[in-house]
Amino acid sequence: LAASINLGEQCYAISFSYGSKHNKFENEAARIIAEYYKVPFQLIDISSVMIDFKSDLLLTGADIPEGHYNDSSMKRTVVPCRNLIFGSILAGYAQSNKIDQIKLGIHSGDHFIYPDCRPEFFYSFAYTVNKATEGTVRVEAPFLDLDKADIVKIGLELNVPYQLTRTCYKYQQIACGVCGSCNERKEAFALNNAVDPLTYKE
Repeated sequence: LAASINLGEQCYAISFSYGSKHNKFENEAARIIAEYYKVPFQLIDISSVMIDFKSDLLLTGADIPEGHYNDSSMKRTVVPCRNLIFGSILAGYAQSNKIDQIKLGIHSGDHFIYPDCRPEFFYSFAYTVNKATEGTVRVEAPFLDLDKADIVKIGLELNVPYQLTRTCYKYQQIACGVCGSCNERKEAFALNNAVDPLTYKE
């Protein structure tokens, strides 16, 4: 999950430690990228809250499925209500600090697998946050109708340092190259006729 909070022209990057297999590596990547863009970064630990959640994405779950991102097996990586929890914390953080909007990185490639990445969830959540904060916090999802290839294209145009990013779902330093998330990333670069600068184990 990517999340940010805007205060005027200032952007704050916030990530969560929640016990997923790739959490350690994605949070380090998030910190490095925030540092690259000179954006304040904060890591919020909620691992104790989600310790009894059931998902193969978590350290307590089974192996991460391999194959295509849209394979039904990838539904095993759903973490119940993850974005609802993340978003609610961000909304409370924003309201407490007089920040007017939060942004979620959910995109259309997630719609098939993850219920809390679908438009129905987003619009419902945005409405709820608006009411809960008396209109002081707005929720946005700029990639909601874009797929990973669209996002990679935008990133290439903006010279995003993709070599610093993390996509793999597995508990390993070097991206596996065979899980659904890695395959979706590689496909996105291929559709843009671009070279993925990341090194893969396979």
